[in-house]
Amino acid sequence: MPQFSPAAYLPLMTKRETIIIDCDPGIDDAVALLLAFASPEELDIKAVTTVAGNVPLHRTEANARRIRDLAGRGEVPVHAGCPRPLIRALKTADEIHGKTGLDGSDLPDALSALAPGHGADVLRREISAAPGGITLLPVGPLTNVAHALAARPEFAQEVSNIVVMGGSTGPGNVTPHAEFNFHVDPHAAHIVFESGAPIVMHGLNVTHQVRAKPDWIQALRALETTVGHTTAGMLTFYDSDNDPALHDVLTVGYLLWPELFSGEARRVDIVTEGDEAGRSIVRDAGDGVPNATVMLDVDADAFLARLLDRLARYS
Repeated sequence: MPQFSPAAYLPLMTKRETIIIDCDPGIDDAVALLLAFASPEELDIKAVTTVAGNVPLHRTEANARRIRDLAGRGEVPVHAGCPRPLIRALKTADEIHGKTGLDGSDLPDALSALAPGHGADVLRREISAAPGGITLLPVGPLTNVAHALAARPEFAQEVSNIVVMGGSTGPGNVTPHAEFNFHVDPHAAHIVFESGAPIVMHGLNVTHQVRAKPDWIQALRALETTVGHTTAGMLTFYDSDNDPALHDVLTVGYLLWPELFSGEARRVDIVTEGDEAGRSIVRDAGDGVPNATVMLDVDADAFLARLLDRLARYS
């Protein structure tokens, strides 16, 4: 178990951003969690909620706990949420992430316990209790978020920001049109983008700019830490033929280093039915009332350098 003390990185008089991470670990989710857990001076993680997506719910919640154990952040509660999309049957990506969702990691089973409470209820309760005070990072299908909005429409005005990994301004990655998270639950994505909540969207057009090339993965191994070896092993499995994109990690990086990103206010509509289900149609602001800030570019070299430096905190 790595020795990691959050207090060691907390400077005096620094205001942290309170966040909840809603995820479906998944290898890129796992790296996003590790980055967030390693950043206590900037991020106060209120909770981690899980949803079915990359793998079924019983694996995503267990994987979130496995990563929490690895990071030594047992004080952060992990809650299980929705086991399937709102309407469609669940489509997983175990061909990408492996049957466990974290293949290549060699992590043991989780020792820490699952916290009580349904993930969607936790989102609704925590955010309504602190209006304007919590930023939500959904990096899986948006099912939990849609449930929270359906139960409490005021949620859209109470959340500080919803920083989403999903969609694309161009082609998809599971169909010619759709990105995986939106394709798994397009109805949930539609509900979230029509809710009026403040949204920052990181789609494939920007996440594909940040790739873990072999020399970067080797630099992880060279850290000679459990986290370094674990992350390198997962990323090697993740895409052995191509440099894997670090999709979900960008949402956490955006909160830490917003100066590395650029985006514009755009209108995003989600197709919910037919062959294009999950497609995000992104229009210029002049073609409709903007409902999201869509990230367009990122300084990939600086991002990867800072990510490696932050993961090196684990000893």
